[in-house]
Amino acid sequence: MKLSTRGRYGLKAMFQLALHYGKGPIPLNVIASQQDLSENYLEQLFSALRKEGLIKSVRGAQGGYMLAKPPEKITVGSVLRVLEGNMAPVECVIDDTVSCDKEESCVTKLVWMKIKDSINSVIDSITLQDMLNEQKNLGK
Repeated sequence: MKLSTRGRYGLKAMFQLALHYGKGPIPLNVIASQQDLSENYLEQLFSALRKEGLIKSVRGAQGGYMLAKPPEKITVGSVLRVLEGNMAPVECVIDDTVSCDKEESCVTKLVWMKIKDSINSVIDSITLQDMLNEQKNLGK
C-alpha cells in the first residue's frame, strides 16, 4: 500500500501547523514555503481538513490556518483518512457491504484484515504531538 501525495503533503502541512500551535493562524504561503509544497495543492487539502474539523481558517490580513484541536488530540490516522479515505489494502475488508463470491473460502482475507488492523493501530497511536516530540529528540 502506498500513500498518495494528498496524504504525504497533508501530514507535512499539519505538522507545520502543529509547530505553530498556540501562536495564531499561519498563512498558507508560509506553510507551503516551509514544507516545500505547492500552495494551490495545499488549498485543496486544507479544504477537506477544514470540512472535517481538523483545522480552522481565519480571514483577513493576519489570517491563515491553525489546528482546530491541540496536537495531542489529532492522530495521523485522522489526517490520513480525511485525505486518503479508508486505509484498507483491498476493498473486501473495508466494510461488510462489499461481498465476494469466494468470501467463504478466501484464504487471503485474513491477511488483508490483519494488514488493515495493523495499519490502523499504528496511525491511530501517533499524534501530531508525538511527531513534535520526535523532532525535538532528533535535535531539529
